[in-house]
Amino acid sequence: MKILNLHGYNGSSHNAAYAALTEKGCEVISPQTDYDSINAHDFISEMKTIISEQNIDMLAGTSFGGFFAAVLSTELDMPVLLVNPCLMPFLHLPRLGYRGDIKPFIELFGKLSGINTDNVSCIIGGADEIIDTHDFTKKLMYNERFRIIPDGKHSGATLPLKEYFGEII
Repeated sequence: MKILNLHGYNGSSHNAAYAALTEKGCEVISPQTDYDSINAHDFISEMKTIISEQNIDMLAGTSFGGFFAAVLSTELDMPVLLVNPCLMPFLHLPRLGYRGDIKPFIELFGKLSGINTDNVSCIIGGADEIIDTHDFTKKLMYNERFRIIPDGKHSGATLPLKEYFGEII
């Protein structure tokens, strides 16, 4: 299975999701992204090109990468694995020092109402110290694959990703 993995804000392309997916035998395309220097719409377009050219089967996204993965899933009707997704980056990024324009994120956020929850697998940490809007995430994306790990923090390394991805893939 070929997966496009999108890391979080100020994160690494070789994050916990990347490690768990490769350990499960997946071929993972995981671009390193400086989110402070991208245009959100251009980034979506670039990811669509990668998805098409690389014949991507599934999307994965952690935190802010989860926002983009969810938008791409909505637009392309693709399966997506979300790890502590930051679905409201216009609220959270300014708290983390982001100085860019948040308006494109508000526009893209509007697309999430059309997400096909049959495509979504989502794991969140119940003790996430960064994202405080997981109640919204649960209401929008809840299905039988939605997992809350009570002691899990924001870092995917605090979540049982290998086991969870093993269930899903």
